[in-house]
Amino acid sequence: MSFGDVRRVAIVGGGVTGLTVAYRVVHADPSIEVTVLEAGPIPGGKLRSVAVGDLVLPAGADSFLARKPWAVELCKELDVSLDPPGATGAYLWTEGGLVPLLKHAPFGIPGDVGDLFHWPGLSGAGKRRAAQDLVRRARKGDDDESLGSLLRRRFGDEATDLAVGPLLAGLYAGDVDRLSVRATFPDLVAWERAQGSLFRGSQATSKLARRSQLGPMFVRPKGGVDRLTDALAEHLGERVRTGVAVTAVDRGRVMLDGGATVETDAVVLATPAHEAARLLGAALPSVAADLAGITYASTGVVLMVYPDGTQPSLPTGTGFVVPRGKAPMTAATWLSSKWPDESYGTRAVVRCYVGAVGEEDVLDADDSDIVQACARHLAAVVRLPDMPEHSTIVRWPASMPQYDVGHLDRVARIRDCLPPGVVVVGQAYDGVGVPDCVHAASDVAEQLVADVSTDREETVP
Repeated sequence: MSFGDVRRVAIVGGGVTGLTVAYRVVHADPSIEVTVLEAGPIPGGKLRSVAVGDLVLPAGADSFLARKPWAVELCKELDVSLDPPGATGAYLWTEGGLVPLLKHAPFGIPGDVGDLFHWPGLSGAGKRRAAQDLVRRARKGDDDESLGSLLRRRFGDEATDLAVGPLLAGLYAGDVDRLSVRATFPDLVAWERAQGSLFRGSQATSKLARRSQLGPMFVRPKGGVDRLTDALAEHLGERVRTGVAVTAVDRGRVMLDGGATVETDAVVLATPAHEAARLLGAALPSVAADLAGITYASTGVVLMVYPDGTQPSLPTGTGFVVPRGKAPMTAATWLSSKWPDESYGTRAVVRCYVGAVGEEDVLDADDSDIVQACARHLAAVVRLPDMPEHSTIVRWPASMPQYDVGHLDRVARIRDCLPPGVVVVGQAYDGVGVPDCVHAASDVAEQLVADVSTDREETVP
């Protein structure tokens, strides 16, 4: 990645990625002129909150992974306080009710086969097939394969479809048989290669984690995840321009709706891949075609607030995941347990996730039908009323990038073909989580600043 002579930087997209690039550049070298162009009325992207009755609840991510340190480190820099979760442990939706997910099981994979055989989430035949992971040979070859291909080879179909797959594919709202294992969970590839078994890989990872005495797996900025993007935007001030629609990008120029142009030395496209494809279509048609090949799933969240006195009805833990096609939701979080707040009182506050690859049609239903379906299925497994007191649905069309098999090669090809002065960064390329976006954004900013420093050294007489 090289930007050449950089004095002015235009960043298209005011989500956490774009704001982090801008913040890092300005913090490292205030002499660089930075402009963030955001089409929406406020910055923050999918990290925002929404009113549900008298409460303000997360419409996007409700937390981020603490064991990838980059978002935590950024929060500390910005003096954004962090809260640990108020509960741990989750469940799997089964035909017989909610079954606790195994503890000390990285990626949902236990390190002790004895734990598997005592777990009620699989049939006896399913457990015996999964245990064959211990004796099956490791796959040869370095070519990419789907997450489902690896899991089915090691554990069989039942464990893949009903236990491990819902947890892992659910993080991407994806199809386990399409997602690239190297782009999503490369640790599993390393486990098979090094240990010859996913069970043994899990065991080794669990032992290391216990020795390291790691803190909570997830954390949340006090008051909500959008406090992070609020703090970034506050630091950047007038450098962030909202309500600005970009129509096209060429090296050195960003064209705006209405005919105005922003002249720049470097353009950072911190947008969804399909939006980057649209902006680069005229100048770089082959790159745009590759960008457009990164598909997206549409998702949504159903936020429900139940009456006073309902919080004790929720099981201990944080929520549950659902095997594909078994319920209208793909997962649910007990927000009032995981992130307790005085404003909740004794009310149960639940967030259901809907939509995913192959399950997007649920988002076409009326709001009332979606709420009713989710509430009915919740009441079947948890002692909650048939309907919440207050509810809100937030739809996120084409919001979750799919890291299909070959994703890493596609991203490398895109970046190799971009000219100096143009870069793409964000959820579509290097990881979908907030820490991944912060990490990639920081790398881009570091290179921008390094190029400025190099150029200055070369011009010193």
